[in-house]
Amino acid sequence: MAMPARRSRVTAAILIAAVAAIVLGGPAPAAGRAGSPVRASTEVPPWGWPVAPPHQLLRGFEAPPRPYAAGHRGIDVTATAGGAVLAAADGIVGFAGMVVDRPVLSVRHGDGLVSSIEPVAATVQAGAEVRMGDTIGVVASGGHCGGRCVHFGVRLYGEYVNPMALLSALERAVLLPLGR
Repeated sequence: MAMPARRSRVTAAILIAAVAAIVLGGPAPAAGRAGSPVRASTEVPPWGWPVAPPHQLLRGFEAPPRPYAAGHRGIDVTATAGGAVLAAADGIVGFAGMVVDRPVLSVRHGDGLVSSIEPVAATVQAGAEVRMGDTIGVVASGGHCGGRCVHFGVRLYGEYVNPMALLSALERAVLLPLGR
């Protein structure tokens, strides 16, 4: 029984490292041409929302206590039936089709990251290259959103993580000194 706990700690460590790279990413101290700053090569590319603004959350990410326990492995963002669904980041479409009762689209982004959006009637096919902000489909119906929202999930090496961390919607942590 020690293995699931160890796996959870490893997953948490990977997520913390990814979030730190996103939050702390920025210009590197090295200089480019004419003294202009250059970005570090380890910077995580930006991610965008899967639908156009306004971005109102109907339900946030709820990590399950165990891998197969109940939870909400993504976020639900308000959307209008028939509205455009956008690629959240650059990648390759890995799947576009039906899963049980709803149309789903998944994109492989590299570095172990895969996003999935549902319900979406895809306008792209598996294997298509997409860029952040490209229209990849339209809001459809099915699943728990029923045409009033999209469910946006992200996996890091197969483990679901909070998409808000990649959307840079989390405020930067401020560490305060300990009292004496």
